[in-house]
Amino acid sequence: MSSIKRALRRPPHRRLAAVGIVAAGALLLSACGSDDDMNGMDQGSKSASPTASQEAGANPAPGAFNDADVIFAQGMIPHHQQAVEMAQLADGRASDAEVKTLAGAIEKAQDPEIKTMQSWLKAWDKPGAADESMPGMDHGSGGMDGMMSEKDMKDLTASKGTDFDKKFAQMMIEHHTGAITMAEGEQKNGSNATAKKLAGEIVKTQTAEVGQLNKILDRL
Repeated sequence: MSSIKRALRRPPHRRLAAVGIVAAGALLLSACGSDDDMNGMDQGSKSASPTASQEAGANPAPGAFNDADVIFAQGMIPHHQQAVEMAQLADGRASDAEVKTLAGAIEKAQDPEIKTMQSWLKAWDKPGAADESMPGMDHGSGGMDGMMSEKDMKDLTASKGTDFDKKFAQMMIEHHTGAITMAEGEQKNGSNATAKKLAGEIVKTQTAEVGQLNKILDRL
């Protein structure tokens, strides 16, 4: 008797049992494969997600901060902005080569620092730079340490040649001295390590520039 005939003559319940065993085995293998695939997918997504979120939410000034840190950033931003404005006036007005070079260095150093401090305030969820609506921050009257008044800025803008060089040096010495005082206050009262580090850099850089400006005045 052929194998086909023997299979046909096999009792129905045995044929169903065999089919059931094969189907169960197939389902088991399929389930195992799916678990492995899903586990692999989970592991891949878990390893990628934290990195992406950490990079997107990187804090430019990590760690604790206090009111002194916030006030330092809010005050130093407009202070730097005015220094950059003064430095930009040197183009086409200054006649002394050293004044021109120093003005360029001031703009190059302080413009990125403005952006840095703005990023701190955003990360800290605090208001931006101090403005004329804030008590003691009237730019036009020189309310902050070393800030030039509106009249001072008009006088500097109207000057040229050696007259500009002298006024620029005199005003920038006063301006830098005010920034140094503000930065020293941050070093003493601030708590954020990143903010205190920048304050130290401002003290060091601007103290050196005050010395250079005094030498320029002596020879003009």
